[in-house]
Amino acid sequence: MTHSSMRLRRGAVTAVAAGMLLVPLAGGAAFAQGTAAPGVSAATDPPVAPGSVRELTPAVAKQLDAAVQKVMTEAKVPGVSVGLWTPDKGEYVRSFGVADKATGQKMARDLHMRIGSETKTFTVTALLQLVDEGKVKLDDTIDKYISGVPNGDKITLRQLAEMRSGLFNYSADEGFYKALTGNPDRPFTPQELLAYSFKHPVLFAPGAQFYYCNTNLILLGLVVEKQSGQTLADYVQEHVLTPAGMGQTLFPKGAEFPEPHAQGYTEQTASGKLEDSADWNPSWGWAAGAMISTLDDLRTWAPTVATGVFPDGKAMVGAATQKDRLETIKTTIPGAGYGLGIFRVQGWTGHNGSLPGYESLTIYLPEAKATLVVVLNTDVDYKGAEPSTVFGEAITKIVSPGNVFNLPSQPAAR
Repeated sequence: MTHSSMRLRRGAVTAVAAGMLLVPLAGGAAFAQGTAAPGVSAATDPPVAPGSVRELTPAVAKQLDAAVQKVMTEAKVPGVSVGLWTPDKGEYVRSFGVADKATGQKMARDLHMRIGSETKTFTVTALLQLVDEGKVKLDDTIDKYISGVPNGDKITLRQLAEMRSGLFNYSADEGFYKALTGNPDRPFTPQELLAYSFKHPVLFAPGAQFYYCNTNLILLGLVVEKQSGQTLADYVQEHVLTPAGMGQTLFPKGAEFPEPHAQGYTEQTASGKLEDSADWNPSWGWAAGAMISTLDDLRTWAPTVATGVFPDGKAMVGAATQKDRLETIKTTIPGAGYGLGIFRVQGWTGHNGSLPGYESLTIYLPEAKATLVVVLNTDVDYKGAEPSTVFGEAITKIVSPGNVFNLPSQPAAR
């Protein structure tokens, strides 16, 4: 269900009711691929009911240490931080490996990380706030706000947010890939990104299928700017991050990357060789995948986005609008679906992110009020699966065997 928002050259493919669920590799995640966690078996005693999590005892923590380190070794992940928090079963917070392979700097929970497609949850939150204010309607067509969109008089804002527009994903365009990897420091404007998409024919009639597409979020970001009168970065800061108390999260306006941060390692490069992508300009992901955060800020975000309520108890999004957000489109995979910029997989609600050099997973199990966050500094696949998903499966097999975050691995698709 997840896949990251900003993978560049391939997409995860998962069968969906009306067709195929395409998850682009660029930018963040939306439906991600899963695979059995290498050599990890779930704890057996005592049994854990669906919707519940195991008590995080020292013995369980040792199991988690072993599972995470095994995934790291087999998937060749330089560094990873994991946080699992519950209101009544304890917490587990660990960092393993290195943030910088050149210096040996250790991975740590306070490091800033690029979070790729998790950005989508913030952009859609901004849109939903404008819905609550009556400035936009989810069933408005995009041509009411943005001109020149193929099928713009038929595609609604709702269909953009739920990945059912039929527009081509700009990050799957070969010319875009060459432009980015040939000069990863260059800035891209939203209009340039849309141009890569709009030169391709539409893929299907609006609403007919699910297709994970970063183009959709670029359009929604422009709608937020037009209807709010603020830049997307300023709007998200003022109306989402500040009231949520997420002081270490930002929507960068350029290539800035606050210290301390981890270096990121990717093979999505012009040479195809592993390179450090920390200084790449994330403007190419913009509303679909440019944001930066930390393990602890994502801990705050998981229940906030899943419930629509800020930590102080005030509404972030109205109850009716939040209900719309969580109406997930069913897929042929039991327990997996996608709503308005958010997914639900085996009971866990949230999003993942992947862009060159970084991956993240931020999910919430409502019944147990449990939060799981994973951040790591590579996007190199492990046996055709995103390593963030492999970590998620290994961890949930142990702590929530009734709700294992898993997705079948599928062939890649351009």
